[in-house]
Amino acid sequence: MLRKKRGRLDGAGWTVGAASEFLGLSEAETGFIELKLGLSGSLRERRRGLRLSQANLAKRLRCSQSRVAKMEAGDPSVSLDLLVRSLLALGAGSEDIARAIRAGHRAA
Repeated sequence: MLRKKRGRLDGAGWTVGAASEFLGLSEAETGFIELKLGLSGSLRERRRGLRLSQANLAKRLRCSQSRVAKMEAGDPSVSLDLLVRSLLALGAGSEDIARAIRAGHRAA
């Protein structure tokens, strides 16, 4: 955030911080969320890179389009197992999955 903007917010009585601070998340909880978001983002990028619609991917995975949308959004109802299996079904390897996890940690 720009220093000038942060100064205006501070001056108006607002507090600027991380979502994990606001929600009172532990390091483990924050790490888990980062991991899911990295995998979810990777799934979306890989699907788009393959020029697949969510509906096309859903057919490949034998699930619904709404489930794919939830996977890409990092919905809490989506398991890490499903995210990893979906990435593997799209041709991702272990290095791709490791990169997705690292990307999630950098984004937070």
